[in-house]
Amino acid sequence: MSILRTEKLVKRFGGILVTDEVSLDIAPGELHAIIGPNGAGKTTLINQLSGEMASNGGKVWFDGQDVTGLPIHSRARRGLQRSYQITSVFDAFTVRENAALAALGAQGHGWGFLRPLLSRSGPAQAAYEALEACGLGARADVLAADLAYGERRQLEMAMAVAAKPRFLLLDEPMAGMSVQESAAVVAMLQRLKGQYSILLIEHDMEAVFALADRITVLVYGKVMFTGTPAEIRAHPEVKAVYLGEGDDE
Repeated sequence: MSILRTEKLVKRFGGILVTDEVSLDIAPGELHAIIGPNGAGKTTLINQLSGEMASNGGKVWFDGQDVTGLPIHSRARRGLQRSYQITSVFDAFTVRENAALAALGAQGHGWGFLRPLLSRSGPAQAAYEALEACGLGARADVLAADLAYGERRQLEMAMAVAAKPRFLLLDEPMAGMSVQESAAVVAMLQRLKGQYSILLIEHDMEAVFALADRITVLVYGKVMFTGTPAEIRAHPEVKAVYLGEGDDE
């Protein structure tokens, strides 16, 4: 059974076809990576899945329900979350408070009385669990403004986790990170893997092959091949078109 499935998903910008009848089938608990060369349409695809961008054709099913026509906030309420779009990071609030605010937003609370609401047990517990899962438990009382770049990206993902998602859409979570920061995010995703279904777009191939259960290769908006990491490494066309060239978008 699939938790996320697409059928012939299409997106055009004027006369340019960016995603070309993309069909995916992602199982509950799977970490599924999307790779491909520059201009492959990876970010456009994740925009279509999140509901940020309407499709010109095709269907999206989430948890057995057709969500093709739903906007991003409606998909998020159903548990389909895109990490950096849960909410902005508030620099004047602590790491713990940011995570608790994300939990409050997921529960449909207004934010008119921000700090008093943060003392509620439900959001506070969700924040604690999310920060521990994302490796920020020891930084809970630090102001977000004082976080290093890699920690800030971890906080964005902790905020997504605090919102109690069922599926995480992650678009290049390691972009711009140092080797040490990337290693921390890989470790975090290894902890989250299996607890959530995850779609990962990432151009760090070492991380992709270490994390993914299956990988889909996207070239010029079309699915070239989907398989396990071992199958992807062995596929002659994938090696020629992408792995041999190295750079993702």
